[in-house]
Amino acid sequence: MNHFEYRFGELYCEDVRLSEIAAAVDTPVYVYSSSTLRRHVRVFRHAFLDHDVLIAFAVKANANLAVLTTLAIEGAGADTVSAGEIKRALKAGVPAERIIFSGVGKTADELAFALDVGVHQINVESPAELDLLAAIAREKQARPAIALRINPDVGGAGGHDKIQTGGAAAKFGVSAADAAQLYARAAQDPHLEPVGLAVHIGSQIRDLAPLKAAFELLRAATLDLRASGLSVSRLDLGGGLGVPYFNEPEPPSPAAYGAMTLAVFQGLGVRLAFEPGRLIAANAGVLVSRVLRWQSRPDRRILVLDAGLNDLLRPAMYDAYHDIWPVQQSSAASAPTDIVGPVCETGDTFARGRPMVDLAPGELVALMTAGAYGAVMSSTYNARTLPAEVLVDGDRWAVVRRPWPVEEQMALEQAPPWF
Repeated sequence: MNHFEYRFGELYCEDVRLSEIAAAVDTPVYVYSSSTLRRHVRVFRHAFLDHDVLIAFAVKANANLAVLTTLAIEGAGADTVSAGEIKRALKAGVPAERIIFSGVGKTADELAFALDVGVHQINVESPAELDLLAAIAREKQARPAIALRINPDVGGAGGHDKIQTGGAAAKFGVSAADAAQLYARAAQDPHLEPVGLAVHIGSQIRDLAPLKAAFELLRAATLDLRASGLSVSRLDLGGGLGVPYFNEPEPPSPAAYGAMTLAVFQGLGVRLAFEPGRLIAANAGVLVSRVLRWQSRPDRRILVLDAGLNDLLRPAMYDAYHDIWPVQQSSAASAPTDIVGPVCETGDTFARGRPMVDLAPGELVALMTAGAYGAVMSSTYNARTLPAEVLVDGDRWAVVRRPWPVEEQMALEQAPPWF
């Protein structure tokens, strides 16, 4: 249950009408369900039974402080890829000891900040990063826990080429062949504490086979490192398990994913960490938009919304599918419709030939499964207002990010002195 459903002919989020939010806040507006966020953390945790696992929510999926706080209260940690995301997680109440710092482009300042706040572990992705971190740790007389990210050369895992991260050509991690030598090098440095290995092969994965292949490689690497006298106590297995976008077959359940994972690592005696993002947040949010008008063509119907690619980039960037529901339920006949936004780009298209009922200007639609990689990727392109975000909890709701109008955007700019 994702807590978005029709009642009395109208679409609700939990016990709040989406039309009530749209009337008060205006559109476009992101709306998140607290109950769905909480439920998804609990379902994922339950998939690992009584095993002590760290669920580090991928902040890149949804960085809103209210969302992160909701997840922190549930005991979730945070997977971060910048100092800014670490700061957001800390402000949301995520303890530093539940924060993982990942990413291929960590700067010296970011690594220093991570050491200062004492994050749980830093996932190192290259020899150059290892050397930089060692130098900073030496200067600070620190000894950070690190995990070495392995690129397992498992391709084809992910819903689109741009979200596959485990192939040999991907920028992430070190090769399995180089991992043992680099891990041993880290173990010899008195200012580094190598504690484990990490892997992440992609996003929106709908088949357990590539995940299992990557996990088996990680198990073998762990045994090899231990055989050479090195300690491995943690494995970070990344995220990537897919969610249903309505037009796709149901992905594997968290329970099936958990059973496979526990079977692969049975008896290994390591603490497992996971970095789910989309799995937790995607179906916990929608983007509510208002119909502007119909754009007439002799051979097709074009419906123009007030939300654009600057509000929800995924369809333009990944050809991503989002189901689109009228907020007022209708039993009228539908017809193939192109559903587009107002941005001055042909790519500002949410759907082509999608069945849709006739909607009048001013009526509302909800773009579903928009809680992950939605607002966090929004922009002010075309000098548009950044959309608001709203969190619902039962019958109460609050604006958790106000709109950012162009007047406030321009206030950050100034003319050069020669004007």
